[in-house]
This record gives sequence, C-alpha cells and structure tokens, in this order.
Amino acid sequence: MNKQNIFALALKPAMGVTKSVGIGIVLLLAAALVAIIMPSAASAQSPCEGPTATLLVTGLEGATGSTVGPDGALYVTEGAAGRISRVDPQTGEKTTFASGLPPSIIGIGGAIDVAFIDNIAYALVTLVGSQFGTSDVVGIYRVDGPDSFTVVADIGAFNLSHQPSGFDIAVPTGLQYALQTYRGGFLVTDGHLNRVLRVTLDGEVTVLIAFGNIVPTGLAVRGNTVYMAEAGPVPHLPQNGKVVSFEPKSPTAAVVASGARLLVDVEFGPGNGLYALSQGIFPVGSPPATPALHNTGSLVKVNGDGTFTFVMDSLDQPTSLEFIGNSAYVVTLTGEIWKIDGVSCKL
Repeated sequence: MNKQNIFALALKPAMGVTKSVGIGIVLLLAAALVAIIMPSAASAQSPCEGPTATLLVTGLEGATGSTVGPDGALYVTEGAAGRISRVDPQTGEKTTFASGLPPSIIGIGGAIDVAFIDNIAYALVTLVGSQFGTSDVVGIYRVDGPDSFTVVADIGAFNLSHQPSGFDIAVPTGLQYALQTYRGGFLVTDGHLNRVLRVTLDGEVTVLIAFGNIVPTGLAVRGNTVYMAEAGPVPHLPQNGKVVSFEPKSPTAAVVASGARLLVDVEFGPGNGLYALSQGIFPVGSPPATPALHNTGSLVKVNGDGTFTFVMDSLDQPTSLEFIGNSAYVVTLTGEIWKIDGVSCKL
C-alpha cells in the first residue's frame, strides 16, 4: 500500500469506534506518515561551517619537517636549534624529544625532517659539512637517546660522487627536504639536485627517480605509489606547482594536479583525499630557497580533474603538513603550528 492510500484510509470514519478513538487513529497514522517522509533530527547531520584554523603552538625555531609519531603526537624538527620537539596535538604542549643535532648554518637546513621506523626516530640533516664550515654529515641520523645520534646514511658523500647534470649546481651535497618511510627504509627528496633517493637502514643510497629542474619537496606513499610535491623552478609559477605520482620502477612521473604556487608538501587526509601545501608567492628577484611572502600560503585539496580546491588561505610560510583524524596540522617557518578543522567541508 502506498503512502497516499495510508493517509486516505486514516481519514475515513472508523465503524464501531468512538469519535475520540477515531481521531487517535488518524493522529497516529499521520505521525507515521510524517516519520516516513521526513528524516529524524537525530539522523540529520549538523551543517558544515567550513574549515577553521586554531593556533596550537608558537616559538618553534626554524621549524620545517614533521611527522606523526607512534604515540599519536606530532614531532617537529627545529633546524635553527638542532632539535626535534614533541607536540601534543590536542593541547599544544611542547617538550624536547631530542637535541644536539647539527643546526642550520645559513638560515635553512640542519635537521630538516623526521620519521619513525619501529618506534625509532630518524632525522634528515642537510646544508652542513665542509662547504659550510662544519664537520657534520649530510644524511640520515638515528636518534639513540635524548642527545645521542648515529649517522646511518651519508647522503652528502653519495651526492658528491653521483652528480646530476642539466641544471646549475651550487651545493654539490644537495638540499634534502623530505624524509618518508618506505619498505623498511626511506625515500628522500633533494630540492637542489632534483631527484628522489632511496636509502636503506644499512646506509645504501641509490637514485630512485631523477628529474629536470622541478624542485621536488614533500612526499606521501599509498601502496606502491609515491606522491610528490613539486615547487617548480624559480619564480615558482602556479602552473609549475604540481603533485605527481610514480612507482618504484617508473621512468617518469605522472601529473596528478597542478596550479598552486611553491608546493612544499603532500599528504592523505580525511576520506583518503589528497591534500597539498602551497607556501605562497615567491618574492620577485630573490635567490633560490628564499621563503614565500608572508601570509600567502594555502592548504589545497587535489581534485579528480587535475585541479586544486583552496581549503585555507593566508598561511604564513608553511613548510609541512600532517593529518590526525579529521584535523590538519600545518607547521610554519615562522615557528607556529596551526590546527585546521573542517578541511573536508563542502564550501
């Protein structure tokens, strides 16, 4: 019996019943009809008001890379201070996890990223060594204690003996940017030598894939597929800001999306959506590796048609992106961490 027939039956006078009982039957059936037609308030979803940003942490020194640790906390490298800090993602409480790593020499570099394998932390260190007047090693350091480390991979030595060609090289040891766990080892992007290295825990370094002058930055992995952010060459035009993908034996990378300036990271977020971090507008006439103009950065979402949707604008020189649950965490070069909720809202 369809809804119209139910309602018609309810309106017919009932034989052998009192008027009040008949009215009661009508009201009950009418209520049932409303329940069929209208969703209940309990089942209705609250409206999505769009993404909102909350300042979680201030005072980081030369913050660049980050990861979510095995305990669910954020771990952030502070290159200027030569340390890794642990941050509670709910309260913003910051404690020192490890200190004594090589600090940055020229305002960028030193400990630039961090990753965990089997509950052990590893730090990526760059832009140190003899060219910068130190004896420190460019490479991957295992964190053995609060202030003790072991170099497990000398990436600087590998780069010195395996120089690429096709573009100008000012720093032969490279400028490594992202450290990503991969099949029991690591992937490392080099934004100066324009390639991705594969590094094992016993220190073997190989070139996984090489590029022209595209400035590879952040990494994410899903199954066998590697996703990589490209800042693009100076002056970092929007069309050169790309997310690309490749597999271990891919000779080239496929473009997933393009159209956002100076991309520095890529991560999977809510609903397996792919997100990227744009540092913003590059200062005209500035040398390579100069940060973007203040408050011009953005969090963007990758669309299926190869474009980006801008989720949050006016970020101040962002460097790294992580997701915990439905919240995004953005680390900035200015020493802040912002928590962004509602990133998957349909605006």
